[in-house]
Amino acid sequence: MKALQKQDLLDCHQRIAEHIHRTPVLTSRLLNEISGAELFFKCENFQRMGAFKMRGAAHAISRLTKEQQQRGVVTHSSGNFAQALSLAARSLGVDAYIVMPNNAPQVKKDAVKGYGGQIIECEPTLTAREKAAKKIVEKYGATFIHPSNDLDVILGQGTAAQELLEDQPNLDNIFTPVGGGGLIAGSALAAHFFGNDCKTIGGEPFEVDDAYRSLKSGKIEFNETTNTIADGLKTQLGDINFPIIQKYVDRIIRVEEQEIIEAMRLIWERMKIIIEPSCAVPFAALLRERTSFKGKKVGIILSGGNVDLGKLPF
Repeated sequence: MKALQKQDLLDCHQRIAEHIHRTPVLTSRLLNEISGAELFFKCENFQRMGAFKMRGAAHAISRLTKEQQQRGVVTHSSGNFAQALSLAARSLGVDAYIVMPNNAPQVKKDAVKGYGGQIIECEPTLTAREKAAKKIVEKYGATFIHPSNDLDVILGQGTAAQELLEDQPNLDNIFTPVGGGGLIAGSALAAHFFGNDCKTIGGEPFEVDDAYRSLKSGKIEFNETTNTIADGLKTQLGDINFPIIQKYVDRIIRVEEQEIIEAMRLIWERMKIIIEPSCAVPFAALLRERTSFKGKKVGIILSGGNVDLGKLPF
């Protein structure tokens, strides 16, 4: 992999600027008092399609040649990236084929269709997903785009932290959730290039703590269980984002399920904004170790707001 430069993120942001929202940074005096830190929430729940993943999807598609764009793009996802790739592809005039497990919630399938994605259903296993995606690549010549283990996607996701640091250049820390690793890798690059000795910290549920264990062991670890309310964080790290995480992420703090629910409720109640459970994990991590961050200026990436309102945990 080529050595990344600050210019790579600047070029990326310029490419996607017309396809994304520059999301607001919100503060809460009460949450500052509760945490003991000065908090700045980067609200990607207000991003197009409701999550940061629009950034990476738009960048990955924009980097394809005209010939590749004409043949379309494909991914396998049952969540936010399925919606992000569909909407980004529509914005750029490209066909998007989305492989989704047949047990994916109807609301997510409807959202993908609403954004113009063509759904191909498969059995709910990773093998079946990969096989179905491969068939689309062979049939249409479409380009496969991975939701998190793709350098163009990682750079795109990093633009959220880049914008946050442009607005608040003297942050001591940036917290993000850790799932597939794209957001934390991109954020860590942004903190390295745009921050002033700003450290990147991940929040991860104890129930899916593969990234925490991977940093300890030095190799990609896997999860035995995925029993967490943070459904967006059940994915695995990849061989492209893990080396970036190893190099630039300070540490990962694990949280209990109840801590995630309490952090989510606090943001709903005090900030009057909708966030999904995965999005509450970095705030829960900060609260768990609040004494370590007392008096610090801390940025928190609120990753998304695509929550099933029929299944709220409170």
